[in-house]
Amino acid sequence: MKKVLTIILGGGKGSRLFPLTKERAKPAVPFGGKFRLIDIPISNSINSGLNNIYILTQFESASLNTHISKSYRFDTFSGGFVEILAASQNYDNSGWYEGTADAVRKNLSRFHPHKPDAYLILSGDQLYKMDIVDFLRKHRESGADISIAATPVSRNDAQGLGILKIDEKDNITDFVEKPSADQDISSLRVPGKSPDPSKEYLASMGIYIFNADVMEKCLDNDFTDFGHQIIPDAIGKHKVLSYVYNGYWEDIGTIRSFYEANLNLASPLPNYNLYDEESPVYTHMRNLPPSKMLACNFNNAMAAEGSIISNAFVSHSLIGIRTIIRQGASLDGVYIMGADHYETDKDKEENRELNIPHIGIGAGTLIKGAIIDKNARIGSNCRIGIDNHIERRDGDYGNYHIVEGIIVIHKDAVLPDGSLI
Repeated sequence: MKKVLTIILGGGKGSRLFPLTKERAKPAVPFGGKFRLIDIPISNSINSGLNNIYILTQFESASLNTHISKSYRFDTFSGGFVEILAASQNYDNSGWYEGTADAVRKNLSRFHPHKPDAYLILSGDQLYKMDIVDFLRKHRESGADISIAATPVSRNDAQGLGILKIDEKDNITDFVEKPSADQDISSLRVPGKSPDPSKEYLASMGIYIFNADVMEKCLDNDFTDFGHQIIPDAIGKHKVLSYVYNGYWEDIGTIRSFYEANLNLASPLPNYNLYDEESPVYTHMRNLPPSKMLACNFNNAMAAEGSIISNAFVSHSLIGIRTIIRQGASLDGVYIMGADHYETDKDKEENRELNIPHIGIGAGTLIKGAIIDKNARIGSNCRIGIDNHIERRDGDYGNYHIVEGIIVIHKDAVLPDGSLI
């Protein structure tokens, strides 16, 4: 396992998650009340005994750098590291990563000193728990040059993913990247790989294992992307194997998928289990106090540590760290990311004089169907997403966006008392 190097692809601007990615890299977007998206692939790697991890990113990486430096520190005896490699100029490279394959190519010289015999390529914005040890074992036992993790999908879902065709020995014989809805891909059907008979196609999860020497050969060209170019080109030239994964997997690429994946964590039987002691999700140790609920009504909801919630109604919602919710507030279908700090008494007094609401949710405020980014100040008696006669038209409205019908309150936004959205 020490000969395997993990590379996590951080992605570019993350425009489909805007405005959550306005001031942070996509992998740094807060998830699950106390985590960041990047914690998922890092935890999967660490739980599999793969402790040598590089993260490749190039957009708004400051918050990601801060999170990684505070969260992942290996001791001298266990070894390992989690290090960010942001796009930079040198005598050989002009700067920006042009795609996923280009990002790896431009950092090969950084990887060589570790003398890996294989590379594990992960995505920084997916939600899943995979037995990577089993994935690696099958890769090596089969004698594959490249292995691709694949999950069964229906025809409707196939159009947004890379679709694989395999033979009876799980060798990949064909690959079509994001087929259009009217494209005939019936020849790619692989029935019997899923308990759900409607899922007759295998989609690439964007998770790969490359033998080190094969990686060098596959990148010895001008190709910039793994899915569009490297993988299709490798089929026929190398032994490319599929690894079928039937567990929960979510590509968190849109505001809607992000919103639903977070709220699902608070359901009775969530798709993604945060309570698995054998496969924990690691993150920054903040040493916050337990959350405090005073005469509240909670229904299918979760609250991260450090929160204080007073006489409020919270349903189908996720409450992030250090969230303050004041008396009489109501949240239904809301993910509030919390705050980076508590306000001091001096801060509160100064803001009161300026008529600026405190961080958190004000008394009597009603919110439905929303994502509230960090450090937002929402005043008292606001109505957000409550009045059905107000059309939710997608767009930028200053302190907030509406995306796919979901209200997204910006980070550090200030909504005065009585605001109506």
